[in-house]
Amino acid sequence: MPGDLYRPAVGILLLNPLGKAFVGQRIDTADAWQLPQGGIDAGEDPEAAAFRELREETGVAQAEVLASSRGWLRYDLPDALTGNLWKGRYRGQRQKWFAMRHTGPESEIDIGPGGEFSAWRWVSPHELPHLIVPFKRAMYVELLAEFAELLDRPAEN
Repeated sequence: MPGDLYRPAVGILLLNPLGKAFVGQRIDTADAWQLPQGGIDAGEDPEAAAFRELREETGVAQAEVLASSRGWLRYDLPDALTGNLWKGRYRGQRQKWFAMRHTGPESEIDIGPGGEFSAWRWVSPHELPHLIVPFKRAMYVELLAEFAELLDRPAEN
């Protein structure tokens, strides 16, 4: 969408069979963690982008979509970052979110060197707003409210 001030992107709430969420420690901010996310390529379907980003950032190829956000959630970058990221073109991101269940073995997870994360772990989804950078916190609270019925619930067999 030309002239859009928010970069189109996707985010993934990846849940394990016990209902815990995958969270990665950001390489650029050691005390901040986040869910996998990334931009949507031109002409790319949001769900396809979500699977691509999930694979690129976590190594996970085996997952099923449980739900998607009804609309687009967004966040604004702090003023100090606005001119540095994405060549100053965007003030933040608008993201389509997908809740997914990891259906493969945990050994499939590979954040690899040179990726966006330096470490990863499974956490209760309710911990997420306390782990991420402050400027994304309100969006995470909104995301958790939208996917509330899926949180901390084990997978059904």
